[in-house]
Amino acid sequence: MRYLITGGCGFIGSNFIHRVLYEDPHAEIVNIDNLTYAGNLENVRFVEDNKQYKFVKCDINDQIEDYVDGKFDVVINFAAESHVDNSIADPNVFVRTNVLGAYNMLEFARKQNCRFVQVSTDEVYGSLDKGHASEGYALNPSSPYSASKAAADLLVLGNYKTYNQDVIITRCTNNYGINQHPEKLLPKIITLALQNRPIPIYGDGTNIREWIHVVDHCRGILAALKKGRSGEIYNFGSSHYITNNEIVKIIFDNLPESTSAIWYVTDRKAHDYRYAVSWSKAYTHLGWRPTMNIFDTIPDLIGYYKRNYQT
Repeated sequence: MRYLITGGCGFIGSNFIHRVLYEDPHAEIVNIDNLTYAGNLENVRFVEDNKQYKFVKCDINDQIEDYVDGKFDVVINFAAESHVDNSIADPNVFVRTNVLGAYNMLEFARKQNCRFVQVSTDEVYGSLDKGHASEGYALNPSSPYSASKAAADLLVLGNYKTYNQDVIITRCTNNYGINQHPEKLLPKIITLALQNRPIPIYGDGTNIREWIHVVDHCRGILAALKKGRSGEIYNFGSSHYITNNEIVKIIFDNLPESTSAIWYVTDRKAHDYRYAVSWSKAYTHLGWRPTMNIFDTIPDLIGYYKRNYQT
């Protein structure tokens, strides 16, 4: 099977490449990435000598045919600007990459007559007071980031309805694991705790997120790619709902030598309070379920950041 993966040098994309080769050592992978701040060639160092792997530096808004050749079986779009704070400060780059870039890749896949997988986010559902968002839940994005991802999802569904294009959308909860950029919540807390520095937490720290290990997420994407029905959306979650305060406590419990303390800062604009998805459809249709939990895997994650980011 021949894969075109965008954003494969980023956190989830690089882990997905690892998962593909774990399940299918004979897969052929072309990874296009513009190596912006979150893209790192070190994340794919493990595969650079594989003759069935090729890295191409380009922007997903470029004319893709000028950079790659041949027929692909699937295009998987991981490439995205994803930091909510950055989207509030400068939405333009989020619209360019997450909307226009995603549509450019969608159209490339349509010309290729191959399956297109849009990797989206649970943030498109917005904040939930109670219950869980299923795939048919109304979109209610709160930030320029989540709005840009919702816009891309609608374009994907539009192409499915208009052209009968073979498309899949996946929406996942908060990821954690190796290769995650240090600006994200868990690595940021861990690296600051390792340095005995204050841990900035928005508001009162009671915002709730559902945390899933990136390996489980990648397993889900691969299951959707192989078993999913065209035009469908699949949620992936863990059912582990944890406040930001509790996340800090889990990390402190595993770093008893740290002298860090929480530093509560002014809350972010339009900060969603609670995310939660239903992943029953993925279980029923794809046979997928999460296999890892954050309480058991945090020690390994702390070890990773000790080795790679401690100063």
